[in-house]
Amino acid sequence: MSDQAVAEYRIEDLAHHSGATVRTIRAYQDRGLLPKPERRGRSNVYRDTHLARLRQIADLLDRGYTLASIKELLEAWDAGRGLGGVLGLVAEVHGPWTDEEAARISRDELNERFGGLPDDDAVGEACELGVLERIPGRPDQFLVPSPQELAVAAELYAAGVPLAAITGHLRELRGQVEHIASRFLEFTTEHVFARYLGQVPPTDADAAEAATMVRRLRPLAQQTVDAELARAMRLFATRHLQRHLGTAGTPQPTGSSPVALPAGTVRAVQELVGADHVAEFVRAATERELQARTMNDLARRATR
Repeated sequence: MSDQAVAEYRIEDLAHHSGATVRTIRAYQDRGLLPKPERRGRSNVYRDTHLARLRQIADLLDRGYTLASIKELLEAWDAGRGLGGVLGLVAEVHGPWTDEEAARISRDELNERFGGLPDDDAVGEACELGVLERIPGRPDQFLVPSPQELAVAAELYAAGVPLAAITGHLRELRGQVEHIASRFLEFTTEHVFARYLGQVPPTDADAAEAATMVRRLRPLAQQTVDAELARAMRLFATRHLQRHLGTAGTPQPTGSSPVALPAGTVRAVQELVGADHVAEFVRAATERELQARTMNDLARRATR
């Protein structure tokens, strides 16, 4: 690199500063992603604009964009349509969707929270699910993207739920939550973001406005799910408790609807057989009535 005010790079220097390989830089040139260098004698000279472009490409690739879509974005920028708003939108969508901060946990701490004994299979499954992330070069340390999620798993385990059941439940729950997220995005895209994303890629101004809307709408998804989950848990927990306790201490068969007996009838049965035998008496009386009706029906058929 020269000492001029405007930095100049050979391709090897550019590769070193950008983190890309020489082969990758040449491939980007061939695909039109990178402007051609200045030819000086028998050498190619690159500048800071090439370095900045390589870093933009790397950032977009890390965010999941394909080279084809990156080329469209960069061509729009080169055509004067601007890229700042688009990159701001990309950063906003790719940013954290929760205030929760990742933490670290050691293997010993992990073992202590889940029974005290090493379980390599459980750790492997947790890493597969993303509950834990391995740290390169530190086999005894893990990154925990969501400490709350790990804490829930630890509480369930302490309550007696097997690890296999916890991970199975998480897999099922994740599929359902991903469906909710997909529907929320479809809904907001149709009613909010369609007006900003009419052009591909969007204009700089439209992308900047869309990024602002993402910031405004981001907490709404979690707030809505939290409210609806609380409502559903209250509803189903109440039904679950009623189904197991019954309205008068009467156990309800699986799949049936509880039948409320008049209060006077319940009191009369209690006086007759005692409160502890109400359920047994009602069941026996019901079976006797059904048998009597069946016998009467058979007798009628025999006399025809």
